[in-house]
Amino acid sequence: MWCIKAGQDAAFVCQMEAVLSAYKRPFDPKRPLVCMDETTKQCVKDVRKPTPATSSHPARYDGEYERNGVGHLLLFYAPLQNWRHVHVGDTHDGIAWANGVRHLLEEVYPDAERVTLVMDNLSTHSGASLYKAFAPAHAKRLLDRLEFVFTPKHGSWLNMAECEFSVLARQCLDRRIAELAMLEREVRAWMKMRNANTEPVRWRFTTEDSRIKLAHLYPTIST
Repeated sequence: MWCIKAGQDAAFVCQMEAVLSAYKRPFDPKRPLVCMDETTKQCVKDVRKPTPATSSHPARYDGEYERNGVGHLLLFYAPLQNWRHVHVGDTHDGIAWANGVRHLLEEVYPDAERVTLVMDNLSTHSGASLYKAFAPAHAKRLLDRLEFVFTPKHGSWLNMAECEFSVLARQCLDRRIAELAMLEREVRAWMKMRNANTEPVRWRFTTEDSRIKLAHLYPTIST
């Protein structure tokens, strides 16, 4: 008789291996794989006009600033196609997520039979959000074309969309951005550049690696 010793988190490794298994699938245009993640960016305005850089000193900024709203960023990343899209808005709720998913299914992948969506297990990341945003028949059509693969709790590092957000933060968001419209323009420019000029993420962490490197997370099996 097989048993799992108490205190081990079998749920974590189960979800981790589901994500890693999805990453190993070959590209299929009828069943594309897309990673999704969300973050926010505080918009801040300068209280005093910055001093431009000159030949004798760098640019100077006053430490004081004025908060000017928060931008919500919803990122979809298809690693096997090296494609990403970021929605910028002023809300962080299930309706925003549902609208992003509708755009993905109906405008980006209208001919796909099913889209595999890798994401964390927030309460808004569910079919219920689709039913809140759209008429029942429309929501059902969208939901029938989705396969959800959830990253485990404390395992967001398994989501390749998080890697893209890390790049976005370093290349675009590590400075003051005064308003939502400016944030949207800057993110759109970054997105266009990165889609055209970069290589896809080289994901090398596999199920076999996890069973060796993260062996301490696996339940201990005894007979």
